[in-house]
Amino acid sequence: MADKIKQKKLFEEFPPISTQEWQDKIVTDLKGADFEKKLVWKTIEGFSVQPYYRAEHLENLEHLKYVPGEFPYVRGNKSKCNCWYIRQNIDATDASKANKTALDVLMKGVDSLGFDVGCKEEFSNNEFETLIKDISIVDIELNIVGAPAAHPFVDFLKNKIETEKIDKNEIKGSVGFDPMAHLSLNGNFCKAQTEVFDTAKELIEKAKDLPKFRTIGVNGEMFNNAGATIVQELGFALAMGNQYINLLTEKGIDIDTVTQNIKFTFGVSSNYFMEIAKFRAARMLWSKIIDAYEPKNLEVAKMNIHATTSKFNQTVYDPYVNMLRGTTESMSATIAGVDSLSVTPFNNAFESSTEFSDRIARNTQIVLKEESYFNKIVDPAGGSYYIENLTNSIAEHAWKLFQEIESKGGYIESFKTGIIQEQVNESANKRNINIATRREILLGTNQYPNALEKVDAKITDDDILTTTCKREDAIAEPIKPYRGAEQIELLRLKTDKAKETPKVFLLTIGDLTMRKARAGFASGFFACAGFEVIDNIGFNSVDEGVNAALKQNSNIVVVCSSDDEYSDVAPAVLEKLSKKAITVVAGYPKSIDELKAKGIKHFIHMKSNLIETLKGFQKELGIK
Repeated sequence: MADKIKQKKLFEEFPPISTQEWQDKIVTDLKGADFEKKLVWKTIEGFSVQPYYRAEHLENLEHLKYVPGEFPYVRGNKSKCNCWYIRQNIDATDASKANKTALDVLMKGVDSLGFDVGCKEEFSNNEFETLIKDISIVDIELNIVGAPAAHPFVDFLKNKIETEKIDKNEIKGSVGFDPMAHLSLNGNFCKAQTEVFDTAKELIEKAKDLPKFRTIGVNGEMFNNAGATIVQELGFALAMGNQYINLLTEKGIDIDTVTQNIKFTFGVSSNYFMEIAKFRAARMLWSKIIDAYEPKNLEVAKMNIHATTSKFNQTVYDPYVNMLRGTTESMSATIAGVDSLSVTPFNNAFESSTEFSDRIARNTQIVLKEESYFNKIVDPAGGSYYIENLTNSIAEHAWKLFQEIESKGGYIESFKTGIIQEQVNESANKRNINIATRREILLGTNQYPNALEKVDAKITDDDILTTTCKREDAIAEPIKPYRGAEQIELLRLKTDKAKETPKVFLLTIGDLTMRKARAGFASGFFACAGFEVIDNIGFNSVDEGVNAALKQNSNIVVVCSSDDEYSDVAPAVLEKLSKKAITVVAGYPKSIDELKAKGIKHFIHMKSNLIETLKGFQKELGIK
C-alpha cells in the first residue's frame, strides 16, 4: 500500500487539459468580448504578453538548456550562490567626512562603497588615503564615481597595493570611466573624442594587473531615468558597450582585456517581472556579442551588472511609498542575479539623503539577503513559463534595436544624428500620457493620493523639476532624465501655495451603486491636485444637494449619479448653482452631447487627461 502511495503522482487523478480547452473556456466566459483586447497585454516595449503560459510555450526557447554559471549566462554568472554586493554611494567631496561615513556603514551591512567625488578637477593622494583610512580594501568592493578622479585613483590604488604588498587578485571595484554617458547627458564629450578614448585605453592598461577591478562604465540607468522602455535601455546600453570594444580593440587592446574591464549600470523600475527578465536577457545578449569577437577565455563574456533602483518613479508627495518601490525593485534585481545593487534613498527626489533614509536603503537589501535568503538560490525565476517567455521577448526586441543602431554606425553616430534621443523622447511622451491618463500608476500621486498631505513650505518648482546639463558646445541634444510625477506634483504644489484650497463637493444622488462608484473616482481625481474633497452619503433631491454645496462654499460641484439620471439631474444642478460654482459630471454618459448643449462643459472620466484637466480647473479658479 505504501509503495502505491509513493508511486502516485501529484494531481494525477485530474485529467490533462489542453491549451485549446483552456482557450475555449476563456472565450466562453468572455461572453463575446474580444480576447486580444481584454486579456492580452500590449507592452510599451512593442510586444504582446499572453494572460497565461504553459509548458508548451517553452519548447522553442534555446536558452533553457543552459544552467547557472554556464555560457550564455542567462541564468546568472554564478553557479553556487546568488551573492551580490550591497552598495552605498557616499558624497566624497569632503574626504574626511566620507571616510567616517564609510567606516560607519561598513559596520552596518554594506560591503561595497561608491565614493562620489563629483567633477573635481584634482584628486590628490592625500584625499585617496583619507578616503580609505582604516578600511580593509580586500574585504569590500571599492568604487569611485567621477571621471576626473579615475586616473589618479587607479594610480594611488596601485601604489598602495605595491607598498603594502596586497594581493592584486583580491582588489574588487571600479572607476566607471564612461565618456559616452557624458556625451549622452551633456551633449558632448568632456574633451575631444580621440582624447577621451586614449584616456580609456590608458586606464585599462594601468589596471591590467587587477583582474577584478573594472575601469570602463556603461550607463544604461540614464535611459531608465529618462522614460525609455526596458528594450531601449538594454539595446542602447549594448550598443554603447559594443562601441567601447570596437574603439579600444582598434587601439591595440585585446578583446579579453577590454571586456573584463567593462561594468554595466542599469536602473530597475517597478515593472517587477519585466525587470527580472531584462537582466537575464542582458547577460544572454552581451555574451552573444562577446562570443562574436572570439575571446581566448569565454569567462570574459560574463556581463558585470550594477543595478540602481529607479529615480524615474520616485515621488515628492507620499514619499514613503518610495520605500515600497525600492523594495520591489531590489527584489527584481537580486532575483535576476545582479552583481551589486544600490537602493536610491526614498527622499532622493527632494533632498539629500539623511541618516534615516540611508539606513532604510541599506536595510532593504540586508533583509532580502539575511532574512529572506535571496542570496542562497541561483536564478529562482528559472523555468517560470512567464519569465522565460518575457526573457525571450525582451532579448529578441533588444537585439533588433541593437542591430538597428549598429547599422547606423554605432551608438556615437546614432546619438549625434539624434536617433537615440528621438526614440527615448517618443517613449517618454507615451509614458507621460499614460501617467496623465492613469494607465501607468504612481501610487499616492496619480492614484489614491493623500489629499490632506502638504509638502514642506520650502519646496519650490525648481526642487521638483530635474535639472539637466547641456554643454554650450553641445553637438547634439542630451538625454534628459526626469521623474514621471513631476508635472502632477507641480500642479499640486500650486494648490499648496494658493491662499485658499479649492473645495470640491460631491453631489451624490440617485442610483446607489453608480453614485458611490463615481464619487470614489471623482474623489481620487481631484485629490491628485490637492483639492479638498467633500464627500456625501447621498441626497434625496437636487435642491437638497445644491443647498448643501453652497453652504460649504464649494468651488466645484461634481454630480455623481447614473447615466440614465444625468439627463435630468445634471442640468438642474447647473441651473440652481447659477454660476456660484463649477458644475462637473463624473462619467462619460451617452447623453454627453445633450448635456453639453444644455451648458455643461466639464466631464471627468477614465480617459480624461488628469494633468490637463486639473490645470484647467486651477486656471478657472485663479490659481497661478
